[in-house]
Amino acid sequence: MNIVRNLYEYQEKTPLALSIGMFDGVHRGHQTIIKQLNSIGHEKGLQSAILTFWPHPRTVFNPKDDLKLLNTIDEKIYLLEKNGVEHLFLKEFDEAFRNLSGAEFVKQILVEKLNVKHLIIGHDHTFGKNKSGDFNLLKEMSAECGFEVQQVQAVNYHAKNISSTQIRNALAAGNVTEANDMLGYVFSVSGTVVNGRKIGRTIGYPTANIETDPLKLLPKKGAYIVEVFVKNQKYKGMLSIGTNPTVNGTSLSTEVYILDFNEDIYGEEISVNFRSFLHDEIKFESLEKLIERLDEDKRLTSEFPF
Repeated sequence: MNIVRNLYEYQEKTPLALSIGMFDGVHRGHQTIIKQLNSIGHEKGLQSAILTFWPHPRTVFNPKDDLKLLNTIDEKIYLLEKNGVEHLFLKEFDEAFRNLSGAEFVKQILVEKLNVKHLIIGHDHTFGKNKSGDFNLLKEMSAECGFEVQQVQAVNYHAKNISSTQIRNALAAGNVTEANDMLGYVFSVSGTVVNGRKIGRTIGYPTANIETDPLKLLPKKGAYIVEVFVKNQKYKGMLSIGTNPTVNGTSLSTEVYILDFNEDIYGEEISVNFRSFLHDEIKFESLEKLIERLDEDKRLTSEFPF
């Protein structure tokens, strides 16, 4: 996949089938758009492309907004490439760009800069200053500017439109199975193993503390059944997101106990796939009660059909 990080230096005139949007999560709705892009490209001799923004425009409009994303930029790149996108344009949502009207965006960016010949947008997509661009504007300008445009309807899940917001809400409620169904793949978190308080090893459950990207969304506090990937090997694991209230912890941590594993992995990059929610974060009255719960979580994890 060709990745263009500076749009203004892009000089190629390859005719493109393109879609615009954040594509956070690259979920089943996004995958439908990408399949259409690839199909149209094959049919009309165009190359498939995505124009997306980094960081998220909401952080420009509202810098105090503590928005967390389903994907890091590296994860998004991986997922778009995996789905067959040939060109990825990463555009910073700067002041000059946000002040383009819908019509200016179409002419200056889509037509003159990117040579878009076929444009696919989602059912509710708007663009340009004050959201002045939409499907109706694109239809009006398409003949004049020499491109075709189509709108893809939302993909439904249990009578609701699949969207990045719906998936974030599912994860915020601990509904990882629902989130995975909407994503079309298993939600994951990656990071570096760092030193923690090492309390787990004193009770027979040593954990790997994962330092995650600060922009990455984490599911709600609680315990989860996960798959853990360490050095290209897969293991079963039970992961905790929380503050460890039983031992008077105060800072949020993400830590995983890996079953049938006993290696020093400090400094290693590991990733975890969220498979099932076990329970909410609990403050136990004693370490003995905590160990009892950990033993039960371990049993459930061991028996889970991965």
